[in-house]
Amino acid sequence: MYSNACQEAPLSPTFGGPGNGDKKRVLNFSPGPAKIPEEVLLQAQKELLNYRGQGLGVMEMSHRSKEFEEIIAGAEKSVRDLLHVPDNYKVLFLQGGGAGQFASVPLNLMQSGSADYLVSGSWSAAAAKEAEKYGNVSLVVPKPSKFVTIPDQSTWKLNDKADYFYYCGNETVHGVEFQGVPDIPSHVPIVADISSSLMSQNVDVGKYGLLFGGAQKNIGPAGVTLVVVRDDLLGHARKECPSVWDYKVQSANTSLYNTPPCFNVYITALILQWIQKNGGLDAMEALSRQKSGLIYDVIDKSNGFYSSPVDRKYRSRMNIPFRIGTGEEQDQLETEFLAEAKKHRMLQLKGHRSVGGMRASLYNAVTVAETQLLADLMKEFQDRKTDSQQN
Repeated sequence: MYSNACQEAPLSPTFGGPGNGDKKRVLNFSPGPAKIPEEVLLQAQKELLNYRGQGLGVMEMSHRSKEFEEIIAGAEKSVRDLLHVPDNYKVLFLQGGGAGQFASVPLNLMQSGSADYLVSGSWSAAAAKEAEKYGNVSLVVPKPSKFVTIPDQSTWKLNDKADYFYYCGNETVHGVEFQGVPDIPSHVPIVADISSSLMSQNVDVGKYGLLFGGAQKNIGPAGVTLVVVRDDLLGHARKECPSVWDYKVQSANTSLYNTPPCFNVYITALILQWIQKNGGLDAMEALSRQKSGLIYDVIDKSNGFYSSPVDRKYRSRMNIPFRIGTGEEQDQLETEFLAEAKKHRMLQLKGHRSVGGMRASLYNAVTVAETQLLADLMKEFQDRKTDSQQN
């Protein structure tokens, strides 16, 4: 159904070039910065010294040049085409990452001084804490001791006069993914951090006031932050908002108010084209469910050898945290598993330092074949450990 580039891409392509030898690429399950499609890296490698006959690379190119303006305009068009962005929304390529948007959102949108936040993990918690510097932040549900589920929307306490409602679509650290769009009064703009699910599924942009995401998960290297914001939310920045983070200023300058990270935008543009070429968001979503299903299937059929702490209803497609074993044996088993994975050139499977355990991140560039290899290793590891305990 979809291009083989997403399903059966070579697991360990060899990159040519002086001194590179036969070094193979690893299987990268990093939560971000994450794997970039090999096809994109090869094109960037080809154009590194001489971008399309210009005699210089994109890193050396003026952001005011015709060539770069075509790159960033092409990236915007790809975003609009992939997400079906309505005409009354602006698409911005900014800097500062998600953490920068934690401040930018209240600086631009908190007009009356209050906002509602759904805290479902560490990133939405950090966003709420940052927003408290600029006004009153109301948590629509009490902050839990562990982030493993999301309370039913019928229990949320919403402020009808809030300037906006904020949530994180997919919590990268805890593997909690909100399903669908929150049911919020229509006059309250919905703001969503979709950093780790960006371009992995279709999104009804028209139901949101603002969407943002760091590129370093699914659409590029670290250094680019995509913002999609509705026109009526522009022009209300607080006095203390720096111009570089004023959405109206950046929009008026087509994201070129200050020098952007040109090479990073170029890579993002290439990845967006790669997504389009390989079936668009329908394909990315179907493949993400297929890949995550392979890992969850191993966990659920392991008779408790592997365990997922997250409520099944809110399990993430992108980031799968899991533990191995129980009690005193847990740390030893997880250390052994990481060592075994490294022998098979599988890296970045250790869980976030704040929660421990394991975490497999399955962004768009991770193939089905690579995910299957991880699933096979998990099954083989369980079989070996179970046999040793029985003997």
